[in-house]
Amino acid sequence: MTSSESPRMETDAQPAAVSSAPRFKQTRIWSWVHNSRMGEWSRACKQCRREFWAWAKLEKVSEPNVQQLAKSIAVLEAYAAHPIDAEKEAEAPIFLLSTGWRAGSTLLQRILVTDPRLLLWGEPMGEMTIVSRITEMISNSISRENLRVWKEQQDPSSPELSTSWVANLYPPSNDFRSGLQGLFDRWLREPARERGYARWGLKDVRLSATDASLLHWLYPNAKFVIITRHPYDSFRSHADAGWGQVYDRYPDRLIDSAAGFGSHWNRLAMSWSQLPAGFPAVHIKYEDLIAGKVNFRDLESWLGIEIKENKALSVTVGGTAKRARLAWFERMIIAHEAAEGMRAMGYSK
Repeated sequence: MTSSESPRMETDAQPAAVSSAPRFKQTRIWSWVHNSRMGEWSRACKQCRREFWAWAKLEKVSEPNVQQLAKSIAVLEAYAAHPIDAEKEAEAPIFLLSTGWRAGSTLLQRILVTDPRLLLWGEPMGEMTIVSRITEMISNSISRENLRVWKEQQDPSSPELSTSWVANLYPPSNDFRSGLQGLFDRWLREPARERGYARWGLKDVRLSATDASLLHWLYPNAKFVIITRHPYDSFRSHADAGWGQVYDRYPDRLIDSAAGFGSHWNRLAMSWSQLPAGFPAVHIKYEDLIAGKVNFRDLESWLGIEIKENKALSVTVGGTAKRARLAWFERMIIAHEAAEGMRAMGYSK
């Protein structure tokens, strides 16, 4: 019998019906105080204390940068053994990435998929951070000793394997790369093709420029669209949404405060300044998107799709912001935590 199936125990002292009663009797006086300025002030003080406590406990996330990943990839490519698969290299997925939640990524996702040939998966298995974990794994690379062993290993085609040292015997590195491609192909590309889509990709709110660099290594013809929004407005929409627990990575990175949100936003925003010149990415601000300042004709030409933006923009989906402005302490915390990213992305405090 599961816990949900177990009988509820009742006693004369505390019947089950009483357990669902309000903690405090909501009298007229209680309701008046709750809705008065005194009640608002009391709730604001509690929220302020909670936000500053969360800020004091904030642990910064450290992840590999673009240069670190590039160096590791260069090491791996030195151990490639056969030509690349030209058919796989022709694959051109579209990756829509943003600086966290409530930045307009879903609106832009809906706009892009007005092309009936394109399917953009939405944050698939996002809390598992699959791409980011692979990025971290590859960025940390292999020790020099194991690289030496790899270089000096017995030829896997040798008939002398049974009498040779084969404790360390690696396939060529481009087979490793093909294996990673196979993961994403089977996970994301094939389900899209099975549903009749010629193009595919994904939208995500957790991936950084380093993660984008990994995806570009796997798919050299991929295109990246980066959308940002002022962190004040993003957090206001996020906090007002009432989504409950939201994780950057489950279960150890819970985003439940202005400090956590601002730090996440800043980490992603700052990462985009690391991309090398010529990286196939375009940056769109949410503020320009809703103001009608995005040239969708240029965007569709660059992506190789046909966009009917008016179809998506004619419908409002998922609006959450209720407050007109953040509390002073929320603004102060985000301004501190996201300062560098705001400067990099062209946002003022």
